[in-house]
Amino acid sequence: MNDFTFYFGNGWNHIISTQALDHLLFLTALTATFSISKWKQVAILVTAFTIGHSITLAISIYDVVRFNTDWVEFLIPLSIVITSLYNLFTKKRNRGVNFQYIMALLFGLIHGMGFANTLRFMLAKEQSLAIPLLGFNIGIEAAQILVVLFLLLIHFFLVNKMKLQEKWWTIILSAAAGLAALYMCITRWPL
Repeated sequence: MNDFTFYFGNGWNHIISTQALDHLLFLTALTATFSISKWKQVAILVTAFTIGHSITLAISIYDVVRFNTDWVEFLIPLSIVITSLYNLFTKKRNRGVNFQYIMALLFGLIHGMGFANTLRFMLAKEQSLAIPLLGFNIGIEAAQILVVLFLLLIHFFLVNKMKLQEKWWTIILSAAAGLAALYMCITRWPL
């Protein structure tokens, strides 16, 4: 259980950290179109993202595939830019939740590549991978849920109490996340 706790903490810290800005921006963009009344859809959306990164994390840790770090560090903010643009330029009535789940799953695969490099350095060669992978992924999922809950509560307060129009919430969050990620894309250009 000690290994599980250690890797849970590392997964948690990988999201709740000043160095996790790209992951926090992705969660912000991913949830920018949702209100707290849609918490079940958001939970499924975040879980789809976790499933995606868990798959890539596992195949990378088991050395099935290795990913070029420079490209991964570029693709992560690019996924944020794409998500933000989707939020900004897709009419609300045309936003398919199923498409968003697929998008979260696919972008989770990309983010998992980034997690893999972090986790690979922590693992000992002779160590069993099941407990570390499980602990790390559950830590990431728990931290993501906390971040998303925080965002949904801010949304509730601003929209319901401060009377901010919901469309402005989506525009502000998506634009802020997208612009910050665009800057990251430019600074992380791999070529």
